[in-house]
Amino acid sequence: MPVKAVFFDFMGTCLDWHGSISQALPTTFPRTSASSLALQWRRAYFLSNQARLAAGSAPEDIDLTLARTLAALVEREFPAHAALFADPAVRARLIRSWHTQRAWPDVAAALARLAAQDEPRPELFVHGNGTTRLQLDLVRASGLGAHFAMLFSSELLGVYKPDRRAYDKALELVRVRPEEVVMVAAHAFDLRGAKAVGMKTVYIRRWTDDIDEDMENVSSEVDVFLENMDTLPEIIAKFQ
Repeated sequence: MPVKAVFFDFMGTCLDWHGSISQALPTTFPRTSASSLALQWRRAYFLSNQARLAAGSAPEDIDLTLARTLAALVEREFPAHAALFADPAVRARLIRSWHTQRAWPDVAAALARLAAQDEPRPELFVHGNGTTRLQLDLVRASGLGAHFAMLFSSELLGVYKPDRRAYDKALELVRVRPEEVVMVAAHAFDLRGAKAVGMKTVYIRRWTDDIDEDMENVSSEVDVFLENMDTLPEIIAKFQ
């Protein structure tokens, strides 16, 4: 069955959030700990989303989630440097840094080649957790906005991935069946959710994400496992 749509997770999959966050940290924060803080902060954000989803709570503004998880992380893991994060302006700059991420080097070319494919050419969509404001800021900062027909956020859809309602609602809005869609993500939980509703799945391995996952297990769960997006257009074409 022809692929009519490709849904892309955005942060992590298409964008290098780690570089943006690491650069925004206070200059006097130890560089040897910068990567660890960034990775743990990202992990804490995911865990917070999971807890809200399990409790049946509505999606929270991602800026609020990030502010709360940062405060808890610094207090727990980096108490000796807590004073560096006491200034509200510092915390605000760190939250803003999540809105100004660059694309991974392989992404723009892959999206451009997908957009240039012969018919039937799939439409491309962002399908990520977070707010619509975040996604608007990110497509502009990354220069990827022209490639996407629509931005679907958990705020817009009313539920976090991997709840199946997040996928079902997007499918309903685009008017496509799950077997006509490929979900592309660097998060195994996302692709498990997409697969459960019948989508095809492509995993993009990013060193910044899925730090708790066994890649051997992940590769056995998805339809295609890739180290980057260089061959993604050919993979999508093979699904046609």
